[in-house]
Amino acid sequence: MSCPGLATASEMLGDPAATCSGLVGASDNAVKIDSAAMQAPSPLAVAEKGATPAGRVTPANPQFCKVLGHIDPVDPKAPPIKFQVNLPVEWSGRSLQYGGGGFNGVLITGLGLPPAYPFGKASPLAHGFVTYGTDSGHESKPGEPPQLFALNDEAFENFSHKAYKKVRDAARALIMRAYGNPPAKMYFMGSSEGGREALTMAQRYPDDFDGIFARVPVINWVGLQHAGTRGGLVTMGDGWIRPAQVKLVADAVLKACDRDDGSDDALVQNPVGCKALFKPASLLCAAGQSGDDCLTEKQVAAIETLHAPYKFSFAMANGLDDYPGWGVSGEGTPAFAPTGGWLAWWLGTAPPAQPPVPANGIAWVYGAGGIQYVFARDPKLDVTTYKPEDHKARVLEVSELMDSTNPDISRFGARGGKLVILEHMADYAQSPYAGIRYFENVQKKLGKEKAAEFVRLYTAPGVDHVGSGAPANVDMLAVLVDWVETGKAPGDLEVAEQKVEAPGFETLRALPLCQWPAWPHYKTGPVTAAASFYCAP
Repeated sequence: MSCPGLATASEMLGDPAATCSGLVGASDNAVKIDSAAMQAPSPLAVAEKGATPAGRVTPANPQFCKVLGHIDPVDPKAPPIKFQVNLPVEWSGRSLQYGGGGFNGVLITGLGLPPAYPFGKASPLAHGFVTYGTDSGHESKPGEPPQLFALNDEAFENFSHKAYKKVRDAARALIMRAYGNPPAKMYFMGSSEGGREALTMAQRYPDDFDGIFARVPVINWVGLQHAGTRGGLVTMGDGWIRPAQVKLVADAVLKACDRDDGSDDALVQNPVGCKALFKPASLLCAAGQSGDDCLTEKQVAAIETLHAPYKFSFAMANGLDDYPGWGVSGEGTPAFAPTGGWLAWWLGTAPPAQPPVPANGIAWVYGAGGIQYVFARDPKLDVTTYKPEDHKARVLEVSELMDSTNPDISRFGARGGKLVILEHMADYAQSPYAGIRYFENVQKKLGKEKAAEFVRLYTAPGVDHVGSGAPANVDMLAVLVDWVETGKAPGDLEVAEQKVEAPGFETLRALPLCQWPAWPHYKTGPVTAAASFYCAP
């Protein structure tokens, strides 16, 4: 990471151990510091397995003060907001807030890799950043639906946006106590739900952060929950697509589109064009045909439903009345927890059930539970009977809280903020077209020239929600620091080569990330074993 020095860079006040332990106790109003202790330096560690590629890596960290705290709720029935702040002995004058994931409920420590970060690099904490994260104001417990907390208004508001603001302010106060100065520059990085949080910070709290990175943001949250539920409903019974048929579809997509980009590399580089080119009906079973070598009419209809927008009969926040359909490619990416294509997110290894079971696709688990606990607020609701119109007031209320779709981020840009968005084009947890549409709406609202002063969108073909498939590892923190602090605006970016000596990391290929719109200008370079590419103007 290339990080120029800041005037506020300093060391912890006095004796670090004494300063650290002295942080314990009440901080300000509802903020309580529960513990603070110095931690010894730790080396890079790579686990044999992990739910995501980045989840296997524990980056090298320096000596630091680990602070655990909480923020008391107003409603005594609401849970507290828990947080962790990591204060390095040698501080660069910068801070980095990590976003969460899913429905949160797990304390984000700020000690792991931030989104898209190269696997072999030392952590942001090791580069002198104060890092921190939160559980967003509730704790998920084994055996409980992840949306259970949403039955409490304060807990849901904290999840929507308030927790991240409150923890940001608590972290800033701790920084003042530990170093005697506020941070000169504050950054936020998040992926998935954390990507929504990142965009929410730019939209709701434009004065709070200098640089923001949002990877695969679940931006139109209400639309996503409804579209995910619809995807489950159309695969109930005969519409469910078996694992062998998923491979059939994935192979057909590659056959239709792989060579379209000029190379035979098992990577659909132009998924936008491929979505128009691939026709699910081409796999329809002929009369008398059955089995895994073709699809039934109900299965073809299910795929066409997945690819189509989800339409509401009334407008959500910021005038949106639909959720974009999903794209093509990556259908067969192997499933492991949140990693993978259709089997992980859409179909699972068993048809959708009520209530959802672990073998179901994550989109059904999230969507059906969201319908019951967030929108209808009826845990016993038969989801097949749900209609948004019957719960319109609540749907609109949730949209105002959760949908980070406001394109007017002029105030964030006016004060010097920089925003980078990255969409993975083989993502089935959320539609990359939602983020693309948001970027285009920002351009429409502010004008392309004005938007280009502080917003970038990148798209990564062949990459699933969490970074499997083709690689998309770029040090976006360094990109933000260069842009915010030196004025160096990013262009097309080079994906980092893997330098982690561990099984499973040596097979990734080096590709660029091209600025949107890249199609049809994303072209192949000389075909080599490394499959190198470049972004054409």
